[in-house]
This record gives sequence, C-alpha cells and structure tokens, in this order.
Amino acid sequence: MANYVKISGFLGACITGVVHFLTDLRKAPALAEEAGYGDLPKLPKPKPTLIPIMKIAPAIGWGPGQKPTPAPGFKVSFFAENLDHPRWVYELPNGDILVAETAGPRWPAGIFSLRWWAMGFVMVRAGAGVKSANRITLLRDADGDGVAEIKVPFLENLYSPFGMALVGDQLYVANADSLVRFPYVPGATRIDAPPVKICDLPSGRNHHWTKSLVANKEGTKLYVGVGSNSNVAEFGMEEEVDRAAILEVDIATGTRRVFAGGLRNPVGMDWNPVTGELWTSVNERDEIGDDLVPDYMTSVKDGAFYGWPYCYYDKIVDERVKPQRPDLVAASLKPDYALGSHTASLGLTFVDDDRFGARFTHGAFIGQHGSWNRNPPSGYRVIFVPFKDGKPAGPPEEILGGFRVDGKALGRPVGVIVDKRGGLLCVDDVGDCIWRVSAV
Repeated sequence: MANYVKISGFLGACITGVVHFLTDLRKAPALAEEAGYGDLPKLPKPKPTLIPIMKIAPAIGWGPGQKPTPAPGFKVSFFAENLDHPRWVYELPNGDILVAETAGPRWPAGIFSLRWWAMGFVMVRAGAGVKSANRITLLRDADGDGVAEIKVPFLENLYSPFGMALVGDQLYVANADSLVRFPYVPGATRIDAPPVKICDLPSGRNHHWTKSLVANKEGTKLYVGVGSNSNVAEFGMEEEVDRAAILEVDIATGTRRVFAGGLRNPVGMDWNPVTGELWTSVNERDEIGDDLVPDYMTSVKDGAFYGWPYCYYDKIVDERVKPQRPDLVAASLKPDYALGSHTASLGLTFVDDDRFGARFTHGAFIGQHGSWNRNPPSGYRVIFVPFKDGKPAGPPEEILGGFRVDGKALGRPVGVIVDKRGGLLCVDDVGDCIWRVSAV
C-alpha cells in the first residue's frame, strides 16, 4: 500500500508538472480578473481544451509571524488556531462559535477514472485532500478580547458535516448524506445525544459534497445548498436529481423539495437584510477557458432555474451538454452579480451596520477559496461588495489578501460570518485557523 501511494504520488507529480508546463505555454488570459465581476461581466467565447488549464498554488500554510494582509482601516488577528481543516462557522445566540472541522467523504467503491484520480491529486496539492475529522468544535471567547480561549469538541462522529443552524432548542447539522438534529442547551460545551435524522440528502459520487444550511426567520423551513455531481453533467442527469439546487426542508415533517435549481454549486447562503430574500454564492463550471465561467452571487427565487448545466449567464448555451433543453435555457434567470472566473467564491455574509465604517455599512463579504483552473490564479482573498437598496452597487474591494505568495497558498478563505461583537470571522482551511477582521 505504501509503495502504491508513493508511485501514485510520483505519477501525479509528473502529470501535474507536464500540465503546468503546457498551461504556462499558453497565452495569458485576454481579460483582467476584475473583468469577470459585476452585473455585466465580460464573457469571451469558450475555449475548451483537451488538457484542462491547471495552475495549482501548493498549500504550505503560514509561517511564524505571518498573517494575511488587511485593507487600510482594518486589522486582522487569530481568533482560533491549530484546527483540523476547518471549513464553516456558525454563531450561537450566546456568542459561542461552532466550526465544522471536515473534508469530503471517501468516494464510493467502483468510482474511478483517470480524470478523477488526477483531480484527487490536485486536491491534495491544494490542501483539500485530507481525512475528515467529522467534528464540530465549539470556540468561546469568554473575556471578549477577540481570541477564543476555550476550544472543545462539541459534536463528534459526524459524516463530513458542513452547514449548521439553531432553531429553538434544536441544532440542525447538514452532513454530506443527511440532515440531522440534536438537542441544544444554552451554554453547553458538548452534545452527546444521538442524532435524529430529518431527511436524506443527495450523496453517492459527491463531486461537490458540502451541504450548506440556513433557516428561515419563522423557524419553519431549512434551506440546503447541494452542489452538482459533475462539472457539466458528464455522468448523466440521472446523477443530478435534487442536486445543483437549493432544497427546502419542512422542519415539522422532514419533507423536501427543490426551491431553486440550475445552481452548479451553491455554497454560501444568507438573508438579504433589506429585501428579506435568500442569497447564495455559486461556483460555476470549469474547462472552457481562463475567463469562463464567472462564479456569482444572486438572489434566489422560489421555483427559479439558473442555467446549469445547459447554459450560463444570459442564456449562453454550453455546447458540451447533450442532449440540450431549450425550454430550460429559455426559462433560465441571469444571476445578479458575477464574482470572477474560477475564484471559488464560497462564504457569503451580509453586513447592515457601521461596525466597519461608513463605506462598509451595506453589502456582502465573500470568502474566495481560490482557483485551480485559471492562469494566472484568481481569488485567494476576502472581498466586500457594496449594496444599495438591497442590490449590488459597485465594484468589489479586497478586505483581506496575502493568502497566495510566490505561487504558494499560505491560506485559503472558506466560510465568513459577521459576529455579534463587531468583527468578521474568516475560516482558513489551509492555515487551519480562523482569522478575525475588525475596524482599526
């Protein structure tokens, strides 16, 4: 087994090196990264290639004394360190922070292809191919100094947990294969009660395994972000049932339905504080060029379809998908705001007060995990997009950068939340930490 791993790693390194060399021989993108942002992003013609563009920033983590670079007017510090591949955060009413220490589950037996094997090696190089701790950890900053001095296992033996939501005295957790709940007592630092399953969630191949989660204001519905099982339905649409969608789950009965579809990988979700609409950040498709297709954030309308896999943006047909569905192309909605091609925009959280200053009173923070399918790379930062009257109203501004230096990833942003004490928490799954950003 050890020899197999060594040989596999050696072959993977060789193949990656060749692909990097061929990628670097190509011309630089015709467009600047920022051209892929806004309500009218520039969309060149697709450029499918036999060998996908691959520009990996090897994950190395932070050295002693190193930190991300905050924008002027902000400062950054460790909220928590020495975590085990943290991905997502949730704040409880008493200010305790829950962090999902998690990674994707093992692929089911019998699923193998050269493409998937190469993808697995890319994930390892990028810092994602790790064993899941399958744990939610509680972090408590009891003295209010911006640093969690208590770090304890809160829930264990989960299955690639991700989204969390407290409704009344029940804590809901979205595993990779099911939605479950646990009894919660305010101030508790551990839950040992067994999970109660609410409903199954799409699993299987789990090309996109994360299941994000938010509850409605009334506490009657849960919304689950479920990514596609493929890039562009290359395994057939029968593997995409209830995927590439946001599912609505009735808390009382456990029944679920597709709330909105055609969303390739909806991850971050939050409620727009002005309009009350659900918004999501979506990772779009790969392998048709450096500048296609931009990730985006959008309001999510009940019953709407947003294009995947048949088309993107303003009904632009993806010719790779067979058979096509002209009816769904015609019905597809254009997203509200593009977030750059291949930026892997994951975290999304709204702010609706002046804790960060007048310029940042209304808008959304987005955690951009960073690209592998673009040359040069994109993302690897936290940005702010201003809003006016509940809609995006301006270009993005980098709030936290410096995650990628000299071609290597010191960290990669994932989940972001605005906490009750006036800061922005940013999960870093390569740095194995949570950063706290606040106004100077």
